[in-house]
Amino acid sequence: MIYSESLNKFYTGSCEDLSIRIAQHNAGRNKSTKPGIPWIIKHTEIFNSLKEARAREAQIKKMKSRKYIESLINSAL
Repeated sequence: MIYSESLNKFYTGSCEDLSIRIAQHNAGRNKSTKPGIPWIIKHTEIFNSLKEARAREAQIKKMKSRKYIESLINSAL
């Protein structure tokens, strides 16, 4: 999960290489995250496959809850 302070918004996604993906977000290459530059990494989870990561991403998005996202971030601290 990444966070934009200027938008006060979280974005949840999945990828194979986090450093490349965050660079793409901060370079404005993603239409949905471009307005929130700069984005900072707030929470990560590691999976054995992209399929597993995408399933977890869908689970998090299905919750549709900022409180849930914030609890994930706080539990990892």
